[in-house]
Amino acid sequence: MHSPKDAAADLTEGDVNLSPNRRLWTARLGERTRSLLARDAAVFLHQSLSTPCLDALAACRDSRLTDLDGRDFLDFHGNSVHQVGFSRPEVIQAVADQMRALSFSPRRFTNEPAVQLAERIVKLSPEPLGKILFAPGGALAVGMAMKIARVATGRFKTVSMWDSFHGASLDAVSVGGEALFRAGIGPLLPGTEHVPPADPYRCVLAPAAGGCDACGLRCAAYLEYVLDQEKDVAAVIAEPFRCTTVNLPPKGYWQRVRQACDRRGTLLVMDETALCLGRAGSFHAFERFGIVPDMVVMGKGLGGGIMPLACVVARRDLDVAGHLALGHYTHEKNPVACAAALAAIDVVLDEGLPERAMKLGAYAVARLQDMALRTPLMGEVRGLGLSMAVELVTDREAKTPAVAEAEAVLYRCLERGLSFKVSHGNCLTLTPPLTISREDLDTALCILDEALASPGA
Repeated sequence: MHSPKDAAADLTEGDVNLSPNRRLWTARLGERTRSLLARDAAVFLHQSLSTPCLDALAACRDSRLTDLDGRDFLDFHGNSVHQVGFSRPEVIQAVADQMRALSFSPRRFTNEPAVQLAERIVKLSPEPLGKILFAPGGALAVGMAMKIARVATGRFKTVSMWDSFHGASLDAVSVGGEALFRAGIGPLLPGTEHVPPADPYRCVLAPAAGGCDACGLRCAAYLEYVLDQEKDVAAVIAEPFRCTTVNLPPKGYWQRVRQACDRRGTLLVMDETALCLGRAGSFHAFERFGIVPDMVVMGKGLGGGIMPLACVVARRDLDVAGHLALGHYTHEKNPVACAAALAAIDVVLDEGLPERAMKLGAYAVARLQDMALRTPLMGEVRGLGLSMAVELVTDREAKTPAVAEAEAVLYRCLERGLSFKVSHGNCLTLTPPLTISREDLDTALCILDEALASPGA
């Protein structure tokens, strides 16, 4: 478990932007790009993971980004918004048409795209999920879920996972467990308890031989114990699996957590901000684990890769806060964003993208596992649908994180035309668009194979 600490550079949510590799990369960029990056750095507040930026983009389409120097990158990162690919024509058309018809809707009015989208998501969600609130971003939707849980249960505490990420706002980082977002910020939201994540590869609760089958789901038992001790927990908030490191929980984990929440009157909130719209092989990722939460948060890709949009979908009987303002955001029912989401969902369903993600993901994981047989640096390959991760280690038995090596591999891949995210310092996170062609997928895997085999990787 990566517990929070002040020096979080090697365990951060993404790849750092202040490193020798970054400086060497920047030095090789074209003059026009370096000029724009300098202007960017001069006017934006600096923060880890972004400003100063890596490069400057001129275009994006399908699975590819094009920078100002004319180089193409297959994007296996996409900030998790590109489920239907970049610049999807149907989404662009829906946005353009809606802008001409009704470009904005003040909160006290409703509009057809917003109602249609809410009805569509409800229809695609299992019972008893049936009520929705929209918001401009996933962190805001997480905040709304927390408010609903407090009002519905009369309690205020939450339980979430160390190393989790639920957004960058102060309430979201209080629930989240990423040190980069919490360290040095000062007092956070009270009552936000944390437990170790279900991480079979780096389990801290039962590290002895025998694996998950031998320990009796001690990770779930730990969470149960916390719920027993903290009797005023309103909600357990978690991702179905950690989307950046793709730590898949052991079989039966979520069923046991679901049962524990039911026994104690605690709500289960699934944060699928980065996983929604089929990335894990089903419309909702939680469906892969045989449970239904009390609330699910969707975001990022919901806006079709163009518009910012998120939502919380709740059980119908959790509609208990009509006397309060749970969200009340200016763009709560933005008709343009809702039109984009409707178009994106049409693409997902019409093209069978969840099923396609399972098929292509299984193929990609098999290829990655074959690479691992001849690449000692690859400690473990994990995947579900088109959410994949490769954990790099310098010693497979000790599972020593290969932090410097992971960053070297990233830059070798960027030089060859592949972009992805490095998570927790040593995990290569691979999340291509669900529309990616088999040819582009093969190209990306070949680039990664070459980078892993290069001297110094």
